[in-house]
Amino acid sequence: MSLSTTGELVARAAADRRAVAAFNVVTLEHIEAVIAGAESAGAPVVLQVSENAVKFRYGRLLPLARAAVAAAERADVPVSLHLDHVQSDALLRQAPEAGFSSVMYDASRLPYAENLAATRAAADWAHAQGLWIEAELGEVGGKAGRPALDAHAPGARTDPTEARAFVADSGVDALAVAVGSVHAMTTRTATLDHDLLKRLSTALDVPLVLHGSSGVPDDELTAAVTGGITKVNIGTALNVAMTGAIREFLAAHPEAVDSRTYLSVGREAMAQAVAGTVRLLGSGPAAA
Repeated sequence: MSLSTTGELVARAAADRRAVAAFNVVTLEHIEAVIAGAESAGAPVVLQVSENAVKFRYGRLLPLARAAVAAAERADVPVSLHLDHVQSDALLRQAPEAGFSSVMYDASRLPYAENLAATRAAADWAHAQGLWIEAELGEVGGKAGRPALDAHAPGARTDPTEARAFVADSGVDALAVAVGSVHAMTTRTATLDHDLLKRLSTALDVPLVLHGSSGVPDDELTAAVTGGITKVNIGTALNVAMTGAIREFLAAHPEAVDSRTYLSVGREAMAQAVAGTVRLLGSGPAAA
């Protein structure tokens, strides 16, 4: 199956009143697990590479991106590539050549006017390259290298009136909204502000994206999809599944030294986590 585009997958999900799952990948095992899980569930998926993941890979985007493209082209379900939480303009400009159909340009750390100006410039450039672009307003929090911000702190949540103006003036194709989730949560205890989400969905005519979804329980996720979320970003949950499975394996097999033995266990744990989430997000009214 040929590589899909994120814009197509999100538009299809919105039309079906469901959400597409977007998983952040760091290694080849992540890539293979995400695709295997999506194939098991029989649903499309987005492979996301964040700027932090690129930094981990010695600042080189292409090795991981080329692996993701090759795997996606051989998948039995539609798969797209998304460059996530990009702050560097230099990295942004590598996206088309590397096989990405979409980017999330993240200037949310800046004051509103600066965020808008930077995002408008990024959107103009991205659209000229045929890229679908997502931005963030409000602050989800929890990203490495950022000051900690409580999800319930004043100013953290996305304001519907401000969001409507931001989308119109920036020209972005989707908006990541801050409604109570936090990046890098290892427990699923987040409570979302569904009233705010409803107001955002009413105010905006672009797809809404939920970041920090690893910490959101199943019932909160399904309610978020009902409330208008059409793309759900997940990263930490895969690392929790992988690390837990590897720890358990190595505790039971202290003599193990062949990395394939424990990486395969970690990969399978991630694939199962992916399959469960993909099925959950596809269980909206159109999929019932």
